[in-house]
Amino acid sequence: MGGVSTTEEAEDASHIPHVPHIPRIPRVPHVPKQDRSRATRQRLLAAAVACLAEHGWAGSTVSVVAERAGVSRGAAQHHFRTREDLFTAAVEYVAEERSTALRALFPEGAADRRAVVAALVDLYTGPLFRAALHLWVAASNEDQLRPRVTELEARVGRETHRIAVELLAADESRPGVRETVQGLLDMSRGLGLANLLTDDGGRRERVVAQWSVLLDEALG
Repeated sequence: MGGVSTTEEAEDASHIPHVPHIPRIPRVPHVPKQDRSRATRQRLLAAAVACLAEHGWAGSTVSVVAERAGVSRGAAQHHFRTREDLFTAAVEYVAEERSTALRALFPEGAADRRAVVAALVDLYTGPLFRAALHLWVAASNEDQLRPRVTELEARVGRETHRIAVELLAADESRPGVRETVQGLLDMSRGLGLANLLTDDGGRRERVVAQWSVLLDEALG
């Protein structure tokens, strides 16, 4: 039979160019559309708070926020139909994040009262409070914005008060205790206002120390 010999097969094979092994390219994980949408929303919220803290209400347009977040204006308006929607959601979002961070500082619950007082005061000395203040000023002049900001602040205030009561182990069934905790939060807000213009760290530390003593006396 006229087949090809083994020697001929070997010779023919020697003329076949060597193909190097190509490593398999790992597959890029697919990011679900819902997760991408959530990430875009969070970037917009963080950018809105930063813009509001730095530029105030007048200088914080949707276009400015979208540019800072690295998204198009259309994408911003897809998530937030109006400017008011964007900024009230932004302050609420970061307020919730700060509440979560405050709880994380004291995972075991009630803690040293001076540390709790200092943490509560810190809530009112960062960019969140500065942004919220600009939102309050705008709401005082914008009829459309005022009821939304009022409702938001009431909700945030209730949550902050509840966390403070838990962390301070305050028994609000006793006369005057609720007012004492509320006075602490009002004082913290006042220290935050003072910190807007100057670095008030030294005086703030002394006030925190004194309030801690007063709380121990009032709460028992």
